Amino acid sequence: MSRDALKTLFHPFEAGLLSMPPAGGRVLFLGAEPGFRLPAGFDCALSLVQGFRPDFLALQREGHRVAPRPEGDGYASALVLSNRHRGHNELAIAEAIERVVDGGLVMVAGGKDDGIASLAKRLGKLVALDGRTPKYHGQAFWFRAATDRLAVARELRRLNPMMRIDGRFETAPGMFSHGRIDPGSKLLAEALPADLSGKIADLCAGWGYLSAELIARCAGVTSVDLYEADYESLEAARRNLAGARIETGFLWRDLIAEPVETRYDAIVMNPPFHQGRAAEPGIGSKLITVAAKALRSRGSLYLVANTGLPYERDLAASFSEYRQVASDKAFNIFIARR
Repeated sequence: MSRDALKTLFHPFEAGLLSMPPAGGRVLFLGAEPGFRLPAGFDCALSLVQGFRPDFLALQREGHRVAPRPEGDGYASALVLSNRHRGHNELAIAEAIERVVDGGLVMVAGGKDDGIASLAKRLGKLVALDGRTPKYHGQAFWFRAATDRLAVARELRRLNPMMRIDGRFETAPGMFSHGRIDPGSKLLAEALPADLSGKIADLCAGWGYLSAELIARCAGVTSVDLYEADYESLEAARRNLAGARIETGFLWRDLIAEPVETRYDAIVMNPPFHQGRAAEPGIGSKLITVAAKALRSRGSLYLVANTGLPYERDLAASFSEYRQVASDKAFNIFIARR
């Protein structure tokens, strides 16, 4: 999310297009990101919601109270900072509509490159927009939650349903690989040795596909801990692995900023290499270092990486040996040992 989108969110109040919320009134802020600045006179009780662990921690460091999920209802207003995931944005707006009072203000803002204009167009078919304004390479639009607001929220949820993959995996809009099994993760699962055993960690676990396959394919595995930065993905993984035959742990963590305190016999990992729209292979490089430190002596890392990403150098720096064991046109599978 750009700083421009954050500034756009509050521009209608600063420009006098909207009155400031009542002093002391409760305002819900969905998708809150660090670095926002409240305009003068915006004196209300903000309830910040952010499910992405790095941003959650950054907001805490700035002194804000923040939760990974919204709590309570009866808010006078709701602010929604959108992102590039259409379904996720529409579900956030549904959440806002459900949690404000009748007639409560719902304000939505986002960057032009993230589809905010098309989001406003779609919402305009369901509610009467009271206004919109472009500013700072973004756009904000707003409306009042009318007495039929719950029907509007239900329609938004109907348009963006939870999806079930292979009859066993629950996913939702906004999650990585929503609606399908990621082909890189599938290739990695197929490359796992059947005799893999002991205490395992799944770093960047998403909604739990790799862990589920690990449990199904490797009878010697005694426990799996899933680490994931996206709160909703981790909760989906918890549901997807309910009833697993072995002990499972679910840890909401920023793996780069928060230490892994347990040591594992093996780690599986499909690391992200994007932050927003920009490719950042440095994320995967840092996570390889994290994985190496979290392994016991003679432990192994099983890694999938997009072809072309320069991870061999990182593997060589952190492990005593590594080798490529599988590949296709898009992905490489590596095994590295301490």
